[in-house]
Amino acid sequence: MSSVLVVGGTSGIGLEFARTRARCGDDVVLTGRDTQRAEAVAKEAGARGLALDLARPLEIAGALAGLGRVDHLVIAGVSRDDNKVTEYDIDAALRLVTLKLVGYTEVVHTLRQRLHDDSSIVLFGGQAKERPYPGATTVATVNAGVRGLMNSLAVELAPVRVNTVHPGVVGDSPYWQAKPEKVLAALRTETPTGRLAVMADVVDAVDFLLRNRSVNAVELTVDGGWLLG
Repeated sequence: MSSVLVVGGTSGIGLEFARTRARCGDDVVLTGRDTQRAEAVAKEAGARGLALDLARPLEIAGALAGLGRVDHLVIAGVSRDDNKVTEYDIDAALRLVTLKLVGYTEVVHTLRQRLHDDSSIVLFGGQAKERPYPGATTVATVNAGVRGLMNSLAVELAPVRVNTVHPGVVGDSPYWQAKPEKVLAALRTETPTGRLAVMADVVDAVDFLLRNRSVNAVELTVDGGWLLG
């Protein structure tokens, strides 16, 4: 049995991963910004829940104070920032940069002494870094920054392994399910596999990155070849 912490695990892919590992018999802790929601979702998933807000990094150490040894750490917390240079929202940009770069780093800093030589970490990026869209000004920037964070952590934390997963369009995720079918259909035609990635595909990729002891400082894209479309 492994101890697994999923930061940003109350919805979407993070929750799907937490459920999967809990079903395998692992000791899973998932986090969300709200205590009651985190605890309720965790109970349904067969995990334990605690409150943690990546956008409030000064509070992260306290939030994780009761956590013990960590075998696998997945940091999947995201924010759906819609920000354009022409209509730049500085507060929104600062929140996302803080959440995904400072917050991610502070989680690892806080847990450093609770990781061990065989521990592994997976960070979540995203394909906006390769194919930005209107409103992705900050999203594309921070997802590209996750690459630098991964490389830095892999060197500094060695032999702890650190990898990154970059999901593309995940058709059955809550965000994309809310989109009109014509939008998803168009995206399918742009994808060489003829299908969109699903959450189970991303969960499988994360599991691979965590358990393969020779995979380190790797960015794994899960998009069906969408960037080639």
